[in-house]
Amino acid sequence: MKQFDLTGKIAMVTGASYGIGYALASAFAKAGAKIVFNDINQEMVDKGLAAYKADGIEAYGYVCDVTDEDAVYATIAKIKKEVGIIDILVNNAGIIKRIPAIEMSAKDFRQVIDIDLNGPFIVSKAVAPGMIEKGGGKIINICSMMSELGRETVSAYASAKGGLKMLTKNLACEWAEFNIQVNGIGPGYIATPQTAPLREPGHPFNDFIIGRTPAARWGTPEDLQGPAVFLASSASDFVNGHILYVDGGILAYIGKQPK
Repeated sequence: MKQFDLTGKIAMVTGASYGIGYALASAFAKAGAKIVFNDINQEMVDKGLAAYKADGIEAYGYVCDVTDEDAVYATIAKIKKEVGIIDILVNNAGIIKRIPAIEMSAKDFRQVIDIDLNGPFIVSKAVAPGMIEKGGGKIINICSMMSELGRETVSAYASAKGGLKMLTKNLACEWAEFNIQVNGIGPGYIATPQTAPLREPGHPFNDFIIGRTPAARWGTPEDLQGPAVFLASSASDFVNGHILYVDGGILAYIGKQPK
């Protein structure tokens, strides 16, 4: 459908050298978009560029720390000069530190908040003027089920992702007059190389996730591609301030009744 066509669009996905960010950028490329991404160091950028090239995708990679406001503005200016004005932004870069709250230092807590919440604010603010200049744009924040739920050892991450949900809603309200739609995607538990050890049959966490998910499986990066293309395309022009949870039904589920 033409509504889902991204031909001629420039899409920036932060932290997209691998994983979920890479999967989303790849989907945008297949829909016709030109891909721009960043990562924290040159080694990661080079890794990403090699992966995109191997998949036949032309991509432009930049070294940029999303928490460094001056560096972000300089990078966006460089992208504008070398590639063009960004039409689609996905705030994907993030970290998690699994530490019990009573043991977590304020420094570690601040680092998670800085990358997972301040980063999307800084990058969105840097990209928005170009979108306003072009007459519109799409911003997609990668939220989490922890935007809604709590769980042991992830107090900083849940605080950041809960804040990101509300940042999404507030930016949607502020920038709607400029034809900018700001939405979020909340992935469920996704099968990636990082989660491979947890997904071994018989592992307690694997059994927990399978039992907690009505779909009875882990999600895949591909499960996120369609929702991302939808939110990046004209098909979602009247969708704003919404968090689309792609979780196999976890948030709708109270859990299995004991037999």
